[in-house]
Amino acid sequence: MHRTGSPSLGFALFPTPLGPCGLAWSQRAITGCQLPEATPTLTLQRMEERFPGLGAVSAPPWVQVVMADVAGLLAGDADAHARLGTVELDMSFAPPFHREVWEAARHIPMGETLSYGELAALLGQPGAARAVGQALGANPFAPIVPCHRVLAKGQSAGGFSAPGGVDTKLRMLQVEHARFGAPGLFDAL
Repeated sequence: MHRTGSPSLGFALFPTPLGPCGLAWSQRAITGCQLPEATPTLTLQRMEERFPGLGAVSAPPWVQVVMADVAGLLAGDADAHARLGTVELDMSFAPPFHREVWEAARHIPMGETLSYGELAALLGQPGAARAVGQALGANPFAPIVPCHRVLAKGQSAGGFSAPGGVDTKLRMLQVEHARFGAPGLFDAL
């Protein structure tokens, strides 16, 4: 879902443990990230839909570093998560509340989770859990903005708008060895 006013210079697909992801960028910031679709062709088509008028191009060196870190994050590399926390994201198209939610989600440590309500409370807006969920559902930067770390009340998975839905969300949390109180969600696996 490309937003007008978010200029991109290019996009490229790159391999990750979940399959090929897509990354779009402008001169100074990442403008979007795409988790893998069912096939590489579908991921490419999604990037073309999100960023019309652009074609896949070779990524400049600074974008290649981001790509390597996204792949590392999806392999469970905590150092990659830390580095991605400093990547500049172009959020200029988004409403202020969405930007606030996305920035707060970037600070959830790898392997940890919060509920939508807990994230709303951290933002000083208890009772805004549904609005937090809507902002995360519109997140164009997954997994750089790790919306997969935000769960529904009672630590159920909740929704996940990325390809693969909740299965992808749970797979990403499993790679991160996420724990949801005691016992962990994946202890029986």
